[in-house]
Amino acid sequence: MSRKILLIEPNYRNKYPPMGLMKLATYYRKRGDDVRFFKGDLKFFAAQLLCEEFLSEVNEPKLGKHVPKLIEHIKTGKYAPLDAIQDFRNSPLETLLKTYRVRYQGGDFTQFDVIHVTTLFTFYWRETIDTINFAKKFRSKTGRIIVGGIASTILHERVLQETGVDPIQGLLDKPRMLDADSTDIIDEMPLDYSILEEIDYQYPAKNAYFAYTTRGCPRKCPFCAVPRLEPEYIDYIRLVKQIKQASERFGPQKDLLLMDNNILASKHFDRIIDDIKKCGFERGAVYNPVSEYDIAIKNMRDGYNVRAYTRKIVRLYDKISEKLPESEQADFYITREEQNLLYAEVASPETIIKFDNIARPLYEKYIQRFKRSKMRIIDFNQGLDARLVTDKKMRKLTEINIRPLRIAFDHYSMKDIYVSAIRIAAQNGITDLSNYLLYNFNDKPEELYYRMKLNVDLCDELNVKIYSFPMKYHPIDDPEYYDNREYIGKHWNRKFIRSVQAVLNATKGKVGRGKSFFEEAFGKNIDEYFKILWMPEALIIHRFKFKENLTADWWSLYKQLDEMQLIQLHEIVAKNQFEKKIITGDSAIDSVLKYYYIQRDRS
Repeated sequence: MSRKILLIEPNYRNKYPPMGLMKLATYYRKRGDDVRFFKGDLKFFAAQLLCEEFLSEVNEPKLGKHVPKLIEHIKTGKYAPLDAIQDFRNSPLETLLKTYRVRYQGGDFTQFDVIHVTTLFTFYWRETIDTINFAKKFRSKTGRIIVGGIASTILHERVLQETGVDPIQGLLDKPRMLDADSTDIIDEMPLDYSILEEIDYQYPAKNAYFAYTTRGCPRKCPFCAVPRLEPEYIDYIRLVKQIKQASERFGPQKDLLLMDNNILASKHFDRIIDDIKKCGFERGAVYNPVSEYDIAIKNMRDGYNVRAYTRKIVRLYDKISEKLPESEQADFYITREEQNLLYAEVASPETIIKFDNIARPLYEKYIQRFKRSKMRIIDFNQGLDARLVTDKKMRKLTEINIRPLRIAFDHYSMKDIYVSAIRIAAQNGITDLSNYLLYNFNDKPEELYYRMKLNVDLCDELNVKIYSFPMKYHPIDDPEYYDNREYIGKHWNRKFIRSVQAVLNATKGKVGRGKSFFEEAFGKNIDEYFKILWMPEALIIHRFKFKENLTADWWSLYKQLDEMQLIQLHEIVAKNQFEKKIITGDSAIDSVLKYYYIQRDRS
């Protein structure tokens, strides 16, 4: 018997779609279940589901354009939205809608047989726990709620304590983990990309295949959670089948994002690269855009996630309208209106299929024919282990369209190994590079500067592009810090952390090629770097605005402090707590401190 399945991602901001939920969607659809995905405000979702039930009961397509107003009333009880709907107030429709408002107030929500909630980083703790607890309201009397993912694996007991749900730890990498009669290994199943069409949230990473060719990592780095998340290193996962299945159902994707934690450790590395080439990502490979409309209408005809593709096609109709000449826009709108195809909530799949003979030629004429071929890109998103880079492996990498090549540079002690890896890449013609620079762990602040400067110097020496992304270390399982971002490493302080972040806000989080730009942002030398770290935040953020006046004045007074006064000042500034003005009684120190309140006084 078909079950109702609800897949939920908490309402946090993240770059990549939930691969675990996408595999689960494939698993449940294969079993004949009805699958639904949501990311966002669950209170809104509850009202949305009740509104869908209302629309189904009344069967009044002309209410489609008023769906936001209906949802708002169900959620808030406000009558102002209903006043905007002609002939709705004091009608039988309003009377019926009130029953759905009562259901919402009483927590009588649409029910599901199985609910999955994924979890990500622990600093999204409150959002995650609140989502799990609210999701229980959608569970049927005999239903299950299943929690998995990173945070629930790392903090298994805490999730259980706060939600009463005993989460799955690690991967769904064995048969019968969810259903006793299933032999499928869910972690090996292809991704269901269609669920991304069900939500309004747009993941920054899109138009790409997401996959693994290995799992885990043989390293046991003390700052890394991978050994607990993926304790077994699996050195080969078939890629060709994954990509083939995704392409057949969802159409070819432009890029390939591989989430492997240490692909160079695999003894099947050459084979993996060959698989990537077989998937159409060989060096020089280009992507010829396929018709989104064709894919959507095909899946709708197949009855595959009709809900998602109804939304998709209605959005494509809107795109067509935007591109049509003004003389044709009105006719297209009127025709859609007559067929109840203006709004996904009331659009019929049967009508959409019948409308294909009108929509398809317009899409091909005004949208598809203007799409151009683009270079395909492969990104080993988690980076390569510099310790395992060899000339042979780098030559193998040149056989695919890798951009950028990410090489880990987690601490300054790896300097020589890292430089060697960069040189090998440059020698083999790979000039577009990137890395993550972990800081706030056991490193010292000056080591971050040296690593950034090293990359800038290598850019000039080797004529390459290296984009560095400093990443603040956060202990995701520390009892004091797991649910916040307040951790300060033993060599760092709160002010230094904030200063680095203030500079990175201006550089959009990255440090790239350009010596003069780097020196302006972080200093020409280590002394200037520390000057910036101690500088008042407002003077960092508005560097050019205040450079010749306030910054110069602050620095002049700062330099006049003696050693003991500097120690006292640094003890205060290091805490970066300037909500209340601090008076030390030392006029020289107090004259410097006043600059640390500028931003707040002027806000």
